[in-house]
Amino acid sequence: MSQNYDNWERVVQAVLQREELRQVALYSSREPSFSSISSSSNTINETDWDRLLPSDYEDIIARSVTPVAYATKKDLYLSLCDSPMLLDEGKMSFQLDKTTGKKCYMIGARELEILGADDPMSFKWTSHKDSRFSTMIELLRIWWVDIRGRIETQMLSPKTRYAAYLVFKLGKYFRRFESAKGIIKYVNYDEDYEAEKRAATLHLEPVKSKNGKIAVRRSDGWMEVQLGMFYNDLGEDGQVEARLMGKKYLY
Repeated sequence: MSQNYDNWERVVQAVLQREELRQVALYSSREPSFSSISSSSNTINETDWDRLLPSDYEDIIARSVTPVAYATKKDLYLSLCDSPMLLDEGKMSFQLDKTTGKKCYMIGARELEILGADDPMSFKWTSHKDSRFSTMIELLRIWWVDIRGRIETQMLSPKTRYAAYLVFKLGKYFRRFESAKGIIKYVNYDEDYEAEKRAATLHLEPVKSKNGKIAVRRSDGWMEVQLGMFYNDLGEDGQVEARLMGKKYLY
């Protein structure tokens, strides 16, 4: 019993220490002039900053579109918190969440599965000066939209509850969907018809409603709406899919 208690105490101590380091990192990212801080009589050093980084950070930055240069692990950590990094020839971006230090990914439009995306009467591939990606897709005259994005759970932070969002802009002549749904499923375990039973109602523009998820405007001017949430345990569940379904787009 004593040994079990000692082990548990060490686990708790390690968790508390990591949280302490994370709070220091958060403070540092808000204060550019911050150089060092003493906590519990220990100076936060290079090893501590290394522990805040994801264990596979070297593999991640090796996929960066542009070379990643950093003088210290602190510099790298704060850079990953402050600036999204384009990966895999610009197909997705990576960032660390400032509040939690967890991995965050954004998938570009070219990597999404979009029903009818090759129909020039329904969609147009274009670019936007405010987008981090070189290509985006514009919805034209359509009656039905079905967009899916997938990511491997092993790429995500373990033991973490994630939310999946659709990030978009509303066109000048936008007309709302008669209905829109957000769906989350594990590709290896869920059939579409089963996942659709759990679909959440979405509103793609700010509205006063007590039902469903309502889109909000981000600080960068884009809109976002939550498609759903899921828990990533050990990253052993294969692909997780976030999906938007909408019908009867009025124009």
